[in-house]
Amino acid sequence: MPALAASALLLAAGCSSPPSQADPPASTAGSRADASPDSTDRSLTVAAAPAGTATATARPGSAGGKAHRTKLSVSSYDGRTGRAVISSNGRTGKPSSAPPASSPTANSPAPGTSPSASEAGPGATPETPHRTAVGDVIASAPAPGAPEGLLAKVTKVIGETPEGTEVQTEPAQLNALLGDDTAKGSVPVAPADFDIDELLPDVDVSWSRTRDTHIGPEGATVPLGSLRLDVRTDLPTVGNATASASASASASVEGFVQVAPQVDFRYGGQGTDSTPTSAYLGVSGDWTSGWALKGRAGASAAPTRIPFATLHADPVLQVGPVPVVVNLDLTLYLRISGDGKVTVDVEQNLKGEFKAGGTFGLGQGWTPVSSADMTSTPVKTTVTSAGSVQAALGAEASVGLYGSVGVVADLAPYVRGEATGTVTGTDDVFTFDGSWAVHGGVDLNGTLRLQLSVFGTPVLQRNIPLGTVHREWKLAGGETS
Repeated sequence: MPALAASALLLAAGCSSPPSQADPPASTAGSRADASPDSTDRSLTVAAAPAGTATATARPGSAGGKAHRTKLSVSSYDGRTGRAVISSNGRTGKPSSAPPASSPTANSPAPGTSPSASEAGPGATPETPHRTAVGDVIASAPAPGAPEGLLAKVTKVIGETPEGTEVQTEPAQLNALLGDDTAKGSVPVAPADFDIDELLPDVDVSWSRTRDTHIGPEGATVPLGSLRLDVRTDLPTVGNATASASASASASVEGFVQVAPQVDFRYGGQGTDSTPTSAYLGVSGDWTSGWALKGRAGASAAPTRIPFATLHADPVLQVGPVPVVVNLDLTLYLRISGDGKVTVDVEQNLKGEFKAGGTFGLGQGWTPVSSADMTSTPVKTTVTSAGSVQAALGAEASVGLYGSVGVVADLAPYVRGEATGTVTGTDDVFTFDGSWAVHGGVDLNGTLRLQLSVFGTPVLQRNIPLGTVHREWKLAGGETS
């Protein structure tokens, strides 16, 4: 009896699909994947993919058709025609900004999942069991012609080329690879992974990572994992037609944004109709900013938006054996509006966290998720004349999968000054009788896009607003005469 029990335990362990040596070690720093002591738990680890990330394939509806790592790699892809060349011998070009598409170690298939030669397609031999075939669903990290990753289904094998097998593909969905597994995790995006385009002359970039720290301007140390951008620019000015030229006020904004973004991903197992029971995609992180608005800005009731930097990254999440490519874009901007009457001298420091994304559940479909918890400290506040002005130092974030935008969010912390009353005088001698106030605030809004159907969920019929988060608090104010 003890021998039979031990044998049963060994058989159960052997049937539980242990990870192969090719699977990366579970990351505890970059993943918050749910783990259960229950032996039936099918939760996949979510972590930042290691260098040399392999492709994964699945053949839904066939024996042994679950997703697994393979030695296949995308040698080239034409997004216009949907044609791809799939290499099975490691011969592949690599884009300059992408990790290698193949690795001798990482590409080893999981035990028991290699397709047989009879399944492999035309021209296959027992020595080349990994050749692609009709029905294969392929997930790839960024590759030549697919800089934002590739998730596609093979619909036709066209023929052999010196680089590999040329195939016709069509867009695929994640549930074809993840099936009835579940996954949940949040993975930070390394500052060094961003391609940064500075749009104004006076923009400085600072960041830090382990054993490699870049110090921000004026000796400000950037925390580990954060990216900081400092900016200074003059704003459109307005003159006082009734006063001398010296009365016209120049206006400028200078400050910094420091952000540590992370990608949030969740997938629930399939229901009876192959639709995932749940899904989530979003971006979140810590935010710190400080800026000074000085002078009198040009008269414009409509906000003037001045982008000063764009950032792009394609982090690859390793969800079990599947490389899930997330496309993250950030546009940092200044925004100014007012009536051209108020002269301000305001400095504000702001710190907090934010979250924006879309969540799916059976019964309610896709719904928005957005929150922003910010606190600010005024360093200096002065308002003169009667009128209003508002300035924001914000970021627009776009997050999607495999080149399909799913969520767009706009986070805009701002400062607003206003004064009411009567101003009299000429030249440099004025008197003011009234009240004034300066407020800090934050706006967060955005939309869910149709392309979130990449999860395998029902297609959205329209863009869904995230819902506006609006908070405002008083920084300073008073009566004056």
